[in-house]
Amino acid sequence: MTKKDIFYGYAGQIADIDLTKSKVTIKPLDSNFARNYLGGTGFAARVLWDRVTPNTQPLDPDNPLIFGVGPVTGAFFSPSGRFMVAFKSPLTGVWGEAHCGGHWGPQLKYAGFDMLIIQGRAPKPVYLTVQDNEVVIKDASHLWTRDTTETTDMIKEEQGDNDVEVTSIGIAGENKVRYAAIIGSYYRAAGRAGGGAVMGSKNLKAIAARGFGGVQVANPGKFMAVARKGYEQMTTGKWGEMNEESLGKYGTTNLVTAIGEIGRLPTKNHNTGVFPEADAIGPETIRQKYRTSRESCFGCALQCKYTSQVKSGPYQVMTGGPEYETLMAFGSNCLNSNVESILYANQLCNRYGLDTISTGCTIAFLLEAVEHGLITSKEADNLDLSWGNDQTIISLIEKIAYREGIGDLLAEGSLRAAQKIGKGAERFAIHVKGMEASGQDPRPQQSVGLTYATNVRGADHLRSLSCYEELGFPDVAIERFGEEHASEVMDLYSTKFKGHLIKDQEDLYVLVDSVILCKYGTMWPPVYYFDIIAEMLKPLTGIKEFGDIKQLRMVAERISNLRRCFNVREGVTREREQLHPRFLEEPIPDGPGKGQICNLDPMLDEYYEVRNWTSDGLPTRSELKRLGLEDVADELAKMGKVVEK
Repeated sequence: MTKKDIFYGYAGQIADIDLTKSKVTIKPLDSNFARNYLGGTGFAARVLWDRVTPNTQPLDPDNPLIFGVGPVTGAFFSPSGRFMVAFKSPLTGVWGEAHCGGHWGPQLKYAGFDMLIIQGRAPKPVYLTVQDNEVVIKDASHLWTRDTTETTDMIKEEQGDNDVEVTSIGIAGENKVRYAAIIGSYYRAAGRAGGGAVMGSKNLKAIAARGFGGVQVANPGKFMAVARKGYEQMTTGKWGEMNEESLGKYGTTNLVTAIGEIGRLPTKNHNTGVFPEADAIGPETIRQKYRTSRESCFGCALQCKYTSQVKSGPYQVMTGGPEYETLMAFGSNCLNSNVESILYANQLCNRYGLDTISTGCTIAFLLEAVEHGLITSKEADNLDLSWGNDQTIISLIEKIAYREGIGDLLAEGSLRAAQKIGKGAERFAIHVKGMEASGQDPRPQQSVGLTYATNVRGADHLRSLSCYEELGFPDVAIERFGEEHASEVMDLYSTKFKGHLIKDQEDLYVLVDSVILCKYGTMWPPVYYFDIIAEMLKPLTGIKEFGDIKQLRMVAERISNLRRCFNVREGVTREREQLHPRFLEEPIPDGPGKGQICNLDPMLDEYYEVRNWTSDGLPTRSELKRLGLEDVADELAKMGKVVEK
C-alpha cells in the first residue's frame, strides 16, 4: 500500500478477523467510507448496520465485536488517546458502545489499523497480537481464569516488551456477565453495555497492540497550530484555571460536590438526589487521604487521572481513580459512606472486568427489593442486605463476577433480575432500554431526562448530556445558541429548547466519538465545538469537506441517524424511549430540586421534530435520503419502520 492510496490521519487498514476459522483478512481503508463515516463510532455504525440483523443474538458468534480508533487518535491533539468498542449489547439487545482511555488506542493506530472487526468463536481461548501491519491469533488457555492485571502482566512478559498495551477481559467476561467490561491499561474501562461478555462469548481473552508507525499529517504546520490553540485554551485563562481547580485537582470526583449542589446525586437507588454523607466519599477526602499520584491518558493536557491507595485495614488496595460514577454507584446509591470500601470495589471491578455503574446500581436495586420484602436474605445467600453495608457490597461484586449464588441473578442486570423475581420488582430496577441509570437524576435537570430517553445505548450520559446548565456555562450557551435560547438552556427545570439542545449535543458527541477525542475538553471544559474540530480535521486529513462545518455537521447527523436506525430495526420506538416511572411520577423528596419530576413528553416531541422523525420516533425517508442513507430507508421500509415522506 502506498501513501497515495490512503488519507492522511488514518492508518489506512482494517483487519477482518474470523475466530471460528482462525483467519485474518487485512483490507485497505476505502476513501469514500472514511469521508462518509469519519472513524470510530461512525465506522462501527456502518459495519454493525451491514452485518447485524434482528435475529443476531448478542452472545452468538456472528455478533461483530469492533475495536476502532479515529483520525486524530495518536496525533498529539489533546486529548486523543482513546479507542471505542461497538457490538449488539447483551444487556439491552440494542446498540452497544463503550470508549476507553489510556494508551491502547494509539498503539493500535501505530500498528497500522483503524479498525478490528472480530466475528466467530474460537474453539479454545485465544488472544490477538497486533503489530507491524499484522494480526496474529495466539493460544490463551493459560490466561483463561486470570484477572485483567495478571493477563496484562503475563502478555507483556511473553512479548518481551513492557511497552505492549493490552486490553482484556476478566472472570466476569469469561462468565458472560451481561455488563462485563473490557479493561485497558490496567484500570481504564470500556465499561458499559457488556462488551466484555461479547468478548468472552468469542473465547477472546485479550488484544495486545504495539506500534512502531505514526500518524502522517497533511499539513503539519497548520495542524500543530490548531493543536497548540486547543492546548492553550484548556490550560490557560478561565478554562485552565477551572481545570486546575476541578479535573486537574480532583479528577471527576469533583462531580460528587458539583452534582450534589444541584440536588441530583443519585442516592438510595435514585430515590433522591441528596446524600448527607457526600463529603465522606467526595473529592477533598480522596485527595487528602488516599490520592498518591496524578496521571494522564496519551497526549492529554487535562490529566484528570490519578491513583489512590488504602494503606491499612480490610480494604488495602492500590487503584486507578475512582471516577465519579463509581463513587455514586457503590457510594451514595447504596447509602455507603465507607470510601475505602469503594476504592476496593473499584479495583475488584477492574480486575474482574465489570462495569462499575451497572454493578453498583444492580446491587442498589437488590437492596431496595429486599427492603420492600420482595426477596429474603435466605434467597440472597444469607447476606446482610441492609443499606450501606460495605462488606455485603464487596461480597456481591465477587458473586456477580463468578455468577455464584445470588450473583448469578444479578449478573443478568437489574431489569432481567427484576423480571425473574416478579412481584412488581421492576419498579425498583432503574433503567432505560435495560441499561442501569448512570450518576444523573433527570428530575432536577430536565435535559438529563431527554438524554436518557434518546440515548442509543440506554440510561447513560455520555452520548448527549448537556453540561451548560449542570456546571454553569452561560457565556458558552450564549455564544452557541444566542441569548434567547441560552436562557432556556440554562434553566434546569425548563423543558423549552431542550430538544434542540440535546440534538446538538448528540451530533457533537458522535463527532467526538468518531474522530476520537475525550469528552473532557468537549463537555467540561466546553472548549471543542464543531468549529475547532473542523479547523483541526482539514489539515490533519487533507479532506476538504472535513473543514466545512456544515458538511461536518451532516456527517455527524448521518452517524447519529444510522445508530438510531439500528435500534429502530431492533424494535425501538417512542414506547421504549421512556424513563423509569420513578423519574416521571415520584417528585424528588428533598434538596434544591425538591418537588420536581421529569416532564419528558414535550422534550421528546421537540427532539423528534428537530430530527425530522415522526412523533413515534420512526425515521422519515426524506431525512435518510438527505443524509445519503437511502439503502437504510429501503431496508426499514420492508419492515414497515420508515415513514414515506
